Amino acid sequence: MLSNNNEKQKSPKRRFLLILGVTAFIGLLVFGLLIIFWNSFLGQLPKPQKTIFGCVVIVYAVLRFARYLRKDPNENEV
Repeated sequence: MLSNNNEKQKSPKRRFLLILGVTAFIGLLVFGLLIIFWNSFLGQLPKPQKTIFGCVVIVYAVLRFARYLRKDPNENEV
């Protein structure tokens, strides 16, 4: 049988925050990719600046999502 160390269910608060974090991650990732690859989006910026700005948005999305994955030591397990 498969045994999992995380046998307890996540609390509704933790589940909601995970869904919110995944949604924010996907939204920011798509926004960063739009900035980089869509030529008419922010067309007044030069290409190198658009690429840097898009990469900064994508890095922010990854850091923000990583924060949601960390376990809160003060959270009570149900």
